Amino acid sequence: MTLQTQDIAYEVDGIEMVGHLAYDDAVAGRRKSVLLSHEGSGLAANIKANADALASLGYCAFALDYFGGGVQPPLEEAMAMLGPMMDDTSISRRRAVAGLDVLLAQPQCDAGKVAAIGYCWGGAMSLEVARSGADVKAVVGFHPSMTIDPDSSRITASVLMCVGTDDPFVSRDDRLAFEDHMHASGVKDWQIDVYGGVAHSFTNPDVDAAGIPGLRYDRAAHERSWASMLRLFEETIG
Repeated sequence: MTLQTQDIAYEVDGIEMVGHLAYDDAVAGRRKSVLLSHEGSGLAANIKANADALASLGYCAFALDYFGGGVQPPLEEAMAMLGPMMDDTSISRRRAVAGLDVLLAQPQCDAGKVAAIGYCWGGAMSLEVARSGADVKAVVGFHPSMTIDPDSSRITASVLMCVGTDDPFVSRDDRLAFEDHMHASGVKDWQIDVYGGVAHSFTNPDVDAAGIPGLRYDRAAHERSWASMLRLFEETIG
């Protein structure tokens, strides 16, 4: 295996985004591909590491940027940038689809075998990819924002949401509302993995250092959710 990584600059909403591309150049031809959307704190090292890990498994992976510059800004600045995206999901959709377009433009990408995954607000970003009508086969959210939108009726992908019971940003009522929404929207294949006693940002090994209540890394939940994702990929994109 020879892992290849590249920063790719692209523009959306007048902002220069810088995403992270990763693939194994020992894999011949076009590859099954994954679009990654980062947490609300920005494009951090752990998301790039996840893209690299997917590349080592034979995927072409692109971690998009939805803040600009391909960096992790100070937390207060990141939250200020996130606010308008949460208030107007059309912004999130444009930025998510722009990242997808970058991935699809790569010669390593098999456009017929694409999945979208995301973390925190990135989970909502991945749902927005599917709601746009894009041909993605699977959508996975880790400690995601379980947003509700009429365009969920356009989702043809298999959907997997992975969340902890102690996540202060996704209550039990939120989970139940999302279940009802999936039913009402006619989404044919969806599932929610729920991890007991697990908090927000459970996939991020660096989150404990921030000391923010309600955010806590959980290795078991991280590994279990990753395994669930790979099982879904095996079913949908091979």
